Amino acid sequence: MFTGIVTAVGTIREARQQGDLRAVITCPFDPAGIAMGASVACSGTCLTVVDKGGIAGDAWFAVDISAESVARTVPGRWEEGRQLNLEPALKLGDELGGHIVTGHVDGVGEVIGVTPDGDSRRIDFKISAELAPYLAPKGSITVDGVSLTVNEVTDQADGTCHFSVNIIPHTAEVTTLGALAAGSRVNLEIDVLARYLKRMQSLRG
Repeated sequence: MFTGIVTAVGTIREARQQGDLRAVITCPFDPAGIAMGASVACSGTCLTVVDKGGIAGDAWFAVDISAESVARTVPGRWEEGRQLNLEPALKLGDELGGHIVTGHVDGVGEVIGVTPDGDSRRIDFKISAELAPYLAPKGSITVDGVSLTVNEVTDQADGTCHFSVNIIPHTAEVTTLGALAAGSRVNLEIDVLARYLKRMQSLRG
């Protein structure tokens, strides 16, 4: 379980196919604090640490990424040189600063515009008709592992929808979201509460 509060940005140093895809990710963590078998959210995808090394501030860890995870996430996300938002799993007693995030990517969204909004940036996305029913103004969404509040939702005639979020300067600086531009694609996880509400609604007929 995660909160969507990114603690570091890592870089894929190596990616090789060996049954599953294995990625080696460099990061500023202390390897002594990375447990073998621990879960780390990598741009919103919950992955398991299978190897680690390095020194404090210049560490690395390795994860195996299944074909299902590759298929559900942004194409090309797991290539060498790509940067990832990192968040270790929530520990009992940790502050829940964002919202409850499972690390299970529900789909991919596309940026359709980035515009200044005061000191912040407004980012507009389009998403599939499959995910559209789960979004609501002032609800939560996870974008590349970052917990954000949905500002506006605009349903489209074809069943898809557009939604917007605001990124403050700090978030733009300490995550990969500051590099987003029109055409960028992102991993999305809908709010787990919205998922259960949609399920209950469907059972009521």
